[in-house]
Amino acid sequence: MELLEPRPEPIPLPVVHDDPDLVVVDKPPGMVVHPSVGHHSGTLVHALLGLGGSWSTIGGTARPGIVHRLDKGTSGLILAARTDLAHRELATQLADRTLSRRYLAIVRGGLTVEQVVEGAIGRHPRDRLRMAVVEDGRPARTRVKPVDRRRGHTLVQCDLETGRTHQIRVHLAALGHPVAGDAVYGRRRQGEPERPMLHAQRLRFRHPRTGEMMTFESPPPADFCAFWDGLR
Repeated sequence: MELLEPRPEPIPLPVVHDDPDLVVVDKPPGMVVHPSVGHHSGTLVHALLGLGGSWSTIGGTARPGIVHRLDKGTSGLILAARTDLAHRELATQLADRTLSRRYLAIVRGGLTVEQVVEGAIGRHPRDRLRMAVVEDGRPARTRVKPVDRRRGHTLVQCDLETGRTHQIRVHLAALGHPVAGDAVYGRRRQGEPERPMLHAQRLRFRHPRTGEMMTFESPPPADFCAFWDGLR
């Protein structure tokens, strides 16, 4: 099924930074990033177009401006490019890991040691809608650091050293500590939120035109904080 070219929509969007080259948005949980089957309106792309101005075309007509993505249920910082030049430069930084992304997650169980999780990620051999650690997957590395523990759960900081689909969720589940609320990789339990407790907390990159190092941080949203506070 061919997707229609997205049109601007007047969707409220928490814009953290906006300049002629790029935009940083604090995406709310539940918002799909770009149009796909079943999501023909109300996406981040539609909201970005509603901001006006130009957007990069490198991602195609369905993904104007989109440099990287967040899952629908993941909240937090996401970067979009207004020009093709900015998009190419930011994509290079993603590839060489000079663009850093840090997440916060609430996981089940007690994690006590900082570690680097390495496990190639590809399609699940029996469920093509899921990802998994598989021998023939693409190399993936996630640095996981425990921050705090409460009643059977741990708050962890995750730094992406690669950017595979569902990487953090897959790696944490492979450790035996799935993200709370993750129905795909952890079978959501009674009383857990209806989305994975995963938040894109920090973005750090070099501005594609000026070369200035830029850092943006976002506090977790209300549902994330409420769940963590409820574990006291």
